[in-house]
Amino acid sequence: MLLQFTDKRFRQQHDLTIGVEFGARTVQINQKNIKLQIWDTVRILKLNFTQAGQESFKSITRSYYRGAAGALLVYDITRRDTYNHLTRWLEEVRQNGNPDMTIMLIGNKCDLDARRQVSTEEGERFAKENGLIFMETSAKTAFNVEEAFLQTSQMIYNNIDKGLYDLSSEKSGIRVGNESYQVMSGQNYAN
Repeated sequence: MLLQFTDKRFRQQHDLTIGVEFGARTVQINQKNIKLQIWDTVRILKLNFTQAGQESFKSITRSYYRGAAGALLVYDITRRDTYNHLTRWLEEVRQNGNPDMTIMLIGNKCDLDARRQVSTEEGERFAKENGLIFMETSAKTAFNVEEAFLQTSQMIYNNIDKGLYDLSSEKSGIRVGNESYQVMSGQNYAN
């Protein structure tokens, strides 16, 4: 999703390395330029489930929640196990992130509907029960990818207008300068 949003491209295979992929893009929200900084922690989160020494990886991941104004919690609609881990990942985001963080639940790979293991209704229900925004996307075809980031950004901007963030604090994940905002966001996968 990160590559599709920032570079308008899709990569079928991802290198399984320890680290965080980073991207940035400036978007227009309410006639203001908003620079989004996006960290994709997919590799770290994947390693949490498959590698020994999980605590060291978890501590790295937790540091990325701090100072984030928004998060995309993504599961693969063709892999029920990713959906089953959502509660744990949401709990981690809420424990380590800003209490006013905007969180969107994403069911990704909707282009593979014939292989679907998690229904749209299940995703919608989980989102509703946990106060999340919900959307299904396809990083491969770009379906709803732009909309997911823009809708999340719009909600963060609305929260800024409501005064929910202390803009003088780095903890808000928002920096103000020259009539623009720079928003930090995490894209986290429950893989």
